[in-house]
Parts: sequence; structure tokens; C-alpha cells
Amino acid sequence: MKSLPENIQGVLFDLDGTLLDSAPDLYAALVAQCTEEGMPLPPYAPVREVVSRGARAVLRCAFADRGEPALELLMPRYLELYQQVMAQQTSAFDGIDDLLARIEAQGLRWGIVTNKAAFLTDELVSRIGWASRASAVVSGDTLAVKKPDPAPVLLACEQAGVEPARCLFIGDDRRDIQAGAAAGLYTVAVSWGYLDGGDPHTWDADAVLDHPADLADLLQLQPVVA
Repeated sequence: MKSLPENIQGVLFDLDGTLLDSAPDLYAALVAQCTEEGMPLPPYAPVREVVSRGARAVLRCAFADRGEPALELLMPRYLELYQQVMAQQTSAFDGIDDLLARIEAQGLRWGIVTNKAAFLTDELVSRIGWASRASAVVSGDTLAVKKPDPAPVLLACEQAGVEPARCLFIGDDRRDIQAGAAAGLYTVAVSWGYLDGGDPHTWDADAVLDHPADLADLLQLQPVVA
């Protein structure tokens, strides 16, 4: 584990699979679309595994045989179905709420960098109750590029008013680590997320953690007294 930079100013997070367990709602939308299309329902486990790769990867779990052009045609309806159920079963991973409270109590800023489309990101963050708390929210279509390009991470640092060299980027996908490292942030891979079937220890992250409480310990964040 690499030593933390001095005088940390903020922490940036990936959204799906890092802060939020959104797989149940993404799967529910896929089930609804399979029902509409008369297709067999895929098992939950392989769908959950690919959630960090986005809606196309989810659709491939059920419609791969139809080919990529067909997936593009299915995408708008899938996103519509997902928007209908978004946040019904989605929740923060165990320990995330306490972690965010500790970050805020320490006077640090936190934000979100996701490849999710902005119209979904903004609504989901609002429904979860984080819209007024996050110092930065950068979505997959905020810029012309998305992770693993470092530009969204750098934009989030700018929005939050933090220096990249004094900020962490936390994610459950190799692309998160690549984007954060290229932007000059301290990178943390988390094993509690979806991982896309990969081993976070092979992603060259500065640290690999198993629970949000481990991040609180790494940052030496004090418990929040009620």
C-alpha cells in the first residue's frame, strides 16, 4: 500500500458498485425488458458482475445473440425501464453512509465521477439524498470522453475545488484506477464492488480495501458523534 499524500483535501468516488449497490434495479429493468421481448431471463449473478461496464453490458447478458446493432435499438427502452425503477432497491453499500458522514465531519470534500448518463446520475443522486452533499458530480456524458480518460476526474477536482495531488479516487473497476492515476490522484480499488470479474489487486492501485470502514481508517477519520 502506497503512503497517502499529505494534507488530503477530498475524495472522489465511482458511483455504481462503489458507493451504491444499484444492481438490483438494473436487473429489474432487464427482467422487464426480457418479458416484453419474450426472451429468457438471465440469472442475476452474471448481470451484477458487469454492472460497472454500463447498460450495454447488462443488455448483452440477455440479448447478445442479437448483435450490437440490436442492442443499440434496445437501449432507449432499457433506460426508460430502469428510470422507472431506479432507487427502488438501490442502496448505499454497508458502511458508505458512515464513511461519507466522517468525510464531511473532517471538513473534506467528496464527489462522484461516473460513466452513467447525466439524466440518470442526477436523478439517482437526488433520490438517494446526496445532491446537496456532493461537491462534484461528473457523468459519462458531461464531457466528450469518459473514464478511463482522466478528464472527468480532473473536472471533478475542479468542481470540488481540490488539487488532484491531494485527492483520492475510489472505484471498483480497472478503468477507475486508470483514470485516477492518469489524473494524478491517489487511487483505491475496492473489493466490495462488482469488479467486472477482475482482481483489484492486479490493477496497480495505490491501495486495495475490502470495506468502507477501511477507507475511514486509512484517512484516520474520527467517528461521528450523534
